[in-house]
Amino acid sequence: MATDEYKPLRRIADAFDSLAGTVNSTVPIEAVHFSDACSRVSVLFGCLGIAFKFAEMDYVSKVEDLKEAAKSIPTLQSMLELDIKSNCIRQGGSHSRNLLRVKRGIDMVKVLFEEILVADGNSLKDPASVAYSKVFAPHHGWAVRKAVAAGMYALPSKSQLLKKLNEDEESARIEMQKYITSSGPVIQYVEELFISRELGIDW
Repeated sequence: MATDEYKPLRRIADAFDSLAGTVNSTVPIEAVHFSDACSRVSVLFGCLGIAFKFAEMDYVSKVEDLKEAAKSIPTLQSMLELDIKSNCIRQGGSHSRNLLRVKRGIDMVKVLFEEILVADGNSLKDPASVAYSKVFAPHHGWAVRKAVAAGMYALPSKSQLLKKLNEDEESARIEMQKYITSSGPVIQYVEELFISRELGIDW
């Protein structure tokens, strides 16, 4: 029996299930809790190969920034408030900007899982293309979009991905659905932090 250490998909789903419970209890999300859950998603980008190499590198560095910030900033709310006070909310490298980028990463994974669950066959190309075009493409220039499109041909098959994640079809379906259900409220929570302060989320 594989341990949880070798079940990254289960660890991701459990972490977001725990976060969703916080959202539903109306308690502010702790930055340390959020960044820890997000850090577990990094392994998934790594499993997708060259098409999502840009996402993996960008995502990992931004999650690391949030983890570091979480040592002194207790909640995601206070993270935004500090950047607002410092007038650096949209500056490259600000915690708020990084939070928005990380939110897109977990959103992309949610859409990817949704598409995998309804797709026929063993190819990840269509699910990954839909997830990329919905979440990342609007924020990327032509060169990045072209590179990603080329990389889609190097994606692992669905069965190869499941093997890397140490799951079979049935167990993967359960964990993916759990992540879809639990990440939704978390994504909405982060978006609402920005929207309620009239900061917008398309930057």
